[in-house]
Amino acid sequence: MDKPAPGLPKSLFAFAIFYGGMVCIAGVLGNKQVALGPLAVEAGIFAFLLLVVTSSAVAELHGRAIATRLVQIGFVPLIVSLLLSLLVLALPASASMEPARIGAFTLMMGATPRIWLGGIVAYGVSQTLNVFIFSRLKGHEGSRLLWLRAAVASATSQVIDTLLFVTIAFWGVFPIGELLVGQMLAKVTLSAVLVPPLIYLFVGFGRKLDGTTPHA
Repeated sequence: MDKPAPGLPKSLFAFAIFYGGMVCIAGVLGNKQVALGPLAVEAGIFAFLLLVVTSSAVAELHGRAIATRLVQIGFVPLIVSLLLSLLVLALPASASMEPARIGAFTLMMGATPRIWLGGIVAYGVSQTLNVFIFSRLKGHEGSRLLWLRAAVASATSQVIDTLLFVTIAFWGVFPIGELLVGQMLAKVTLSAVLVPPLIYLFVGFGRKLDGTTPHA
């Protein structure tokens, strides 16, 4: 079959595939810390911001219920990718594989159960909250600006995401106050800069796929 089933909007089909890919790659990218001027942030934020924009675009085009269902279905690739990572880590490496590559792979893909749990909980709560805030703001008079709703929802959900993940993963391991503040500041800043143009791009692309125009 070369097209979505009848009744399934093309934009929803495309965004669902994209969303699943971003769910899986976010954890991998998070292994690198990047410097953006004075800000230091784990690189997984770029994938998470794309998740936020995608779920917001789906909410704008197809409603809050569909966007929330997309977030829920996102648990499937997330958990399966984690289980596959654990399986591959448990399997013995080939004798022909270089020790340095084995060590690098184990270092990058390995994580404690608390980090796995923190990622799952933070994903579910923050992405659901993003859809809720984005959709709720649309219902208030004077709050229908797409870029503003998307930026506010993204910034708020990213703060909650950081709070949940860092607390679950690292509470009691080392002092987390400075890490929390730094990551929250970086993520709010990136949400304010990147989300407004991206949400217009995604919603516009979705409407083009579906052959629809904005409501008056």
